[in-house]
Amino acid sequence: MTALKAGTVLALMLLPPALVRLGHADVITDWNDKACAIVAKVGPGSTGHRMMAIVQVAVFEAVNSIEPRYTPYMQKLAAPAGASIDAAVAGVNHVTLGVLVPDERAAIEAAYQSAVLAIPDGSAKADGIAVGEHAAAEILARAAKDGASAPETYEPYTTPGRYVPTAIPVFSTWAKRTPWIMDAPSQFRPGPPPALTSETWAKDFEEVKRLGSKASTARTAEQTAIARFWEETRPLIYHPIVRSVATMPGRTVVQNARLFAAAAMAVDDALIAVYDAKYTYNFWRPITAARIEHVAGSSTVPPQPGWTPFILTPMHPEYPCAHCISSGAIGAVLAVELGGGPVPTLSSSSPTAGDAVREWKSIDDFMEEVRMARIYDGVHYRTSTVVGNEMGMKIGALVTQKFARPAP
Repeated sequence: MTALKAGTVLALMLLPPALVRLGHADVITDWNDKACAIVAKVGPGSTGHRMMAIVQVAVFEAVNSIEPRYTPYMQKLAAPAGASIDAAVAGVNHVTLGVLVPDERAAIEAAYQSAVLAIPDGSAKADGIAVGEHAAAEILARAAKDGASAPETYEPYTTPGRYVPTAIPVFSTWAKRTPWIMDAPSQFRPGPPPALTSETWAKDFEEVKRLGSKASTARTAEQTAIARFWEETRPLIYHPIVRSVATMPGRTVVQNARLFAAAAMAVDDALIAVYDAKYTYNFWRPITAARIEHVAGSSTVPPQPGWTPFILTPMHPEYPCAHCISSGAIGAVLAVELGGGPVPTLSSSSPTAGDAVREWKSIDDFMEEVRMARIYDGVHYRTSTVVGNEMGMKIGALVTQKFARPAP
């Protein structure tokens, strides 16, 4: 082995697993990575997942029009013969990200120019860009009418003269959005959370108080690391897990375009469904329940005025768990994609954990970790994590059944 080759091998060994796999990226995974980084600039919350769905569905529409393998999501685009897929994907990302994240226009333009300069000039390049721009315009037009821009209209529960916290909960109108695949936001609405007089509630409540407190002595170092890792909520923590499958040997660009579109749509529809349920039931978060005396099961629990969760409590009702519905949607899409075959090592990194990398040997391990993380975080109860995960898996399965069937 030459010194050069030895140095290359050593450099690869020192890289986190997620970065090593990027060496096998195609144009879909490469631009997905760039898009996640740009969309992350909008901050935490569900808005970024909607943006990524818009981007990835438009990418799929453009790529599938050039190399038809599946039924399109909207109307079939007319792609000139020989149009460049690389140019089309660049064109889609350039337009969609420019509209969705205008404050990052300089970064978007730089990524776009770098991509198109690497493509030989000619009709294939020009046609590809035109196809991408057309697909982007179609999906952006749909997104403009999906209801996401509706102002928050949440009405606080109060009586005249009584103070209530003045931070308005977020995504209270998300359940009025038009889903990508679901028939209606309430299609998968679950039954209500456990009654406070039930033993299920008593067990769930005691568990989160014990493991999810900021001052917990019961939570292990590993559990704390998991909690900190999944404090991150943006697409940049979920899409690398999809890339773990997309970078498997033998996959095609069109397959990956469909995979990322299906995963992004499933998560976005899942979040529409979860906010429908959250604002239907308005169930209280652990920080509220812990600080108020109430009946839990067959006992009255005293208030713990100083109880604080490990992380800041999200600004929306507790039931069901949004992180868990997202991981369930991703998990179901990946399970169908793999079709019972070998599961690659799934991995991602998290900015809220100092960019630490975590890996999972199975889809179930990944989903279980997300469920437990939200208990360790002190923001969800066990029942909510299970219900959210089950909802997500149903929605992910629906997307794989209805979206982009193989073309005749």
